[in-house]
Amino acid sequence: MNVPDLKKAKIRTNKPSLYKDVLKINSDIFKGQKYFLKTYGCQMNVHDSEQIRAILENLGLEETEIMEEARVIVLNTCAIRENAHDKVFGYLGRIKHLKKEHPDIIVALGGCMSQEESVVNEIIKRHPYINIVFGTHNIHELGNLILNNHKDQDIEVYSEEGCVYEGMDYQRDSKITAWVNIMYGCDKFCTYCIVPYTRGKERSRKMEEIIKEVNLLKEEGYQEVTLLGQNVNAYGNDLNLNYNFATLLEEVAKTNIPRIRFVTSHPWNFTSEMIDIISKYDNIMPYIHLPLQSGSNRILKLMGRRYTKEEYLDLVSKLKSKIKDVMITTDIIVGFPNETEQDFQDTLDVVNKVKYDGAYTFIYSPREGTPASKMPDNVTLEEKEKRLQRLNEIINQYSKESNERLIGKVEEVLILGESEKDLNKVYGYTKGMKLVNVEAKKDVIGKTINVLITDAKSFSLDGKEN
Repeated sequence: MNVPDLKKAKIRTNKPSLYKDVLKINSDIFKGQKYFLKTYGCQMNVHDSEQIRAILENLGLEETEIMEEARVIVLNTCAIRENAHDKVFGYLGRIKHLKKEHPDIIVALGGCMSQEESVVNEIIKRHPYINIVFGTHNIHELGNLILNNHKDQDIEVYSEEGCVYEGMDYQRDSKITAWVNIMYGCDKFCTYCIVPYTRGKERSRKMEEIIKEVNLLKEEGYQEVTLLGQNVNAYGNDLNLNYNFATLLEEVAKTNIPRIRFVTSHPWNFTSEMIDIISKYDNIMPYIHLPLQSGSNRILKLMGRRYTKEEYLDLVSKLKSKIKDVMITTDIIVGFPNETEQDFQDTLDVVNKVKYDGAYTFIYSPREGTPASKMPDNVTLEEKEKRLQRLNEIINQYSKESNERLIGKVEEVLILGESEKDLNKVYGYTKGMKLVNVEAKKDVIGKTINVLITDAKSFSLDGKEN
């Protein structure tokens, strides 16, 4: 990566070897001091922050939710949407004032924004008080960067895709559910997406390492794992070994860990073999997140999605016919460059045919460096907002109907903690990833219980222990 010619910057871009075990740094140099970690973005970023948290705590630091108390401040950033950028810049403004009062604070900027060349150059110019810039490919270096920081600016961003490291520590957010990375990066290069540029090419972990991690989590009492990747369906393609995601999914199921989920799936790689494995094992949850993005074949082609509307609907039909009680959610973008009203109607047509159980919907946001950012866009913001509103009204109606169908039924719910809306209740998720607020005692947290569904809202359910 090209970086500004900063006199005080120490720039290292050496690329480590593949599958290298990482030396864990343990130090008491920061004992009694605190760190503040702010995470933006997707599940992958959340899981990255679990690794960052472990690194910081191995240095003797303790976490605080009050930034002003911290000796080390880390922002783990997202590059997917423009508002994520804006939020980071807002935080940096606060940090600038804090740094003036406490110059010994170490400020580290990581995540996907750090892998965007133009963005990180701008950040470094505008915010020279940042001590450390590290990318998604070299999180493992953060401990050394902090220990070696002497008020110079360290820029440690690999421009090539990173490597697969085994033996990393994680300070997990939960003792009940866990993320398990199975691969990194993405090779799809959808024209609107920055991920292949910030996280690199697809790199799969070896299956034996994944199974080892799942077995360890099971021994530690975890009730659910989510297999994580930018496109889990492409798992194993880069290894040239005799297994794929369906093979891995079955081997994870055979560990008998109670619940297994996976995100995110690309429709183009979703095979019949995968569907058969999901339907075969009770501990693979009947929940599929299947991004549509658009229902228009013309827009899908412009997006580089590699499937048609008809092929997508055929896949949904197979999922619904073969997987009992399957719940399907999706991602949809409105206002892609040159999207017409007819293109938008095609999207609504898919939504009305599938009747999604839920969806994440977005107005198209151009990311610099992607092919779509160079496409002429003749859709006004006003029109994009109107289309998003129309789409959300339909999505929310189907989501509510999906929830209402569960009223009076008994669902197996994994209880994760106290309900935020009512401290007299606990909350958890059904097999189909429905959020339920439950009338039950606190001692059921961490357990799967039978819950009678008593009421339904657009985005959640109410119930009582049965």
